[in-house]
Amino acid sequence: MEATTSHTFHIPVLGLAYTVDSPLKVGKFGINSVVSIIEDEMIEKVRAYYCNEVGEEYVPITTKDEDFRARRITAYLNLADRILQQQLADLRVLPFGTGSDIDKYFELLPTDAPLRSRYFQMLALSEPDQRRALQDQLRLEIVPGAIDVNIMSKVDNLTYAADGSPLPAEFSDAASAFRGFAKSTLLSSVVLSAGYNPRLYAYIEQFPDFYPDVSGRLHKKIILKVSDFRSAMVQGKILAKKGVWVSEFRIESGLNCGGHAFATDGILLGPILEEFKTRYAELTAELLGICKAAHAAKNIPTFASAPHLKVTVQGGIGTFNEDRFIMEYYGVDGTGWGSPFLLVPEVTNVDAETLFELAHAEVDDYFISNASPLGIPFHNFRRSTSEAQRKDRILKGRPGSPCFKKFLSSDTEFTDHPICTSSRQYQVLKLAQLQEAGMTEEAAAAEVAKVTAKDCLCEGLTAPILLKNGLPLAHGLKAVTICPGPNLAYFSGVFSLKQMVDHIYGRANILNGRYRKNMFLNELQLYKDYLLRALAENMNNMGAKQEKYYMGFKANLLEGIGYYLGLLPQIVRESEQYRRQMANELQEFRDAIMSIAITAPTGQVGIATT
Repeated sequence: MEATTSHTFHIPVLGLAYTVDSPLKVGKFGINSVVSIIEDEMIEKVRAYYCNEVGEEYVPITTKDEDFRARRITAYLNLADRILQQQLADLRVLPFGTGSDIDKYFELLPTDAPLRSRYFQMLALSEPDQRRALQDQLRLEIVPGAIDVNIMSKVDNLTYAADGSPLPAEFSDAASAFRGFAKSTLLSSVVLSAGYNPRLYAYIEQFPDFYPDVSGRLHKKIILKVSDFRSAMVQGKILAKKGVWVSEFRIESGLNCGGHAFATDGILLGPILEEFKTRYAELTAELLGICKAAHAAKNIPTFASAPHLKVTVQGGIGTFNEDRFIMEYYGVDGTGWGSPFLLVPEVTNVDAETLFELAHAEVDDYFISNASPLGIPFHNFRRSTSEAQRKDRILKGRPGSPCFKKFLSSDTEFTDHPICTSSRQYQVLKLAQLQEAGMTEEAAAAEVAKVTAKDCLCEGLTAPILLKNGLPLAHGLKAVTICPGPNLAYFSGVFSLKQMVDHIYGRANILNGRYRKNMFLNELQLYKDYLLRALAENMNNMGAKQEKYYMGFKANLLEGIGYYLGLLPQIVRESEQYRRQMANELQEFRDAIMSIAITAPTGQVGIATT
């Protein structure tokens, strides 16, 4: 079932478990959401759970079955597709005016959506035949939200047979997940995140659903999550040369989203959106020309007319005014609202203990950590049970985690086969090496902290759905990792789907009482802190190349501040007082960033005093 939607927002992927079944909770209301499909062991447990819920026979796919990872993913996505189709069929025949899901479908739509207006027009009709006729029309216009899927391209280890021999490349983590989606019945999109993966991008060519059919229609689509325009152009061209059209570029704030924090070189979200706005026609024309030429070279059908290239934005949006400004000023097709939905039990899988802590969290409870074994900064939550477990293991002299799933195994410093840097095996070996290194006590403590900061994400990001639904815990491990964006600090409590959607569309305000800067300034604060932290960590060994990088980073921040000062008159939805406050805060940021002194020859970094 192909999905379109009248909603202007989507729910992005949240970790491994948090949105794995969100389409079965919001899809019937026309809301698009994204499922992570990397972790097949959890997915198989969720499939068993839902087979039981809907009365379907569950036939296990075990690790002894051929191509089990891809088959598990396909089986779950096909089940989700069937369930959503049935949910839509059931919803369409519900009576209007009784507060049922059919009423909720229309009431949740954007306030200015014509379909929502027609629904309220129908409710106001007193003549039965007219009312019934309009109801019949409304039923026909109900469409599901998309069941989109996410593959983090960097999670792509080769896999091994039982005898230890490597399996062919198509059985790698990312390729298996991609095949699982490609072979499913879904007519939706795969979101590729975390950068370019040559092996995976080449693999896409094997699946005809990603090429136009004889009518020029794509059965399955590609969404690329990108941090800037250059990345969109480069990656878009790589795929276009293969004849694969990118249907959407999903721009994500480098530091203002949850999960892994992919910082730009100090280029802020506003200037990035401005470049997409001014160069959109160039981007579309160039990619379409390359793509159609590739279709001709392959002697396959091409598009009957130019397909629309969507641009959406996510990361740190917290108010209706911010959402509308991005939609109206930059002309994007939609926005992503992620972390706030962690406080909506109707939508996401957060266990009771973690939900309580999130609902009562303070600003300082959210922080950027070095927990990820991928070596990429990772948003973290101080009150999580995984943080408590990590610290407890260190205190007991047993740092590191048991490693069962090995999705993030990439280090070969001590072993032939890659192992995970969060594993107990790696940390014991690394700490022993550091003991023999002859470092100063201060330097040794810093290195030990870096090693033991790594935490197991494979188990911690899958535990919440198992705890919430009473499913068997993987290997008995129940500590929960959660990685919300810092914007969640401005939401406190537990909310319904209606409350959250009404907040997004400006029909309600569920922000807590904490002072909250504009989303652009919140991102700027994160980048300033990021720069200072990076300088502090490298102050004793910074060379000329690093100095040049940090100087460029600083210059980009200052350029972004100048851009925002010029943008202020365009932020017409906010009050004059709001814009004055924003201008004052931007000037404070400019003064603080200009005072950051970067000096390579002596390795001295700090705040200038003159």
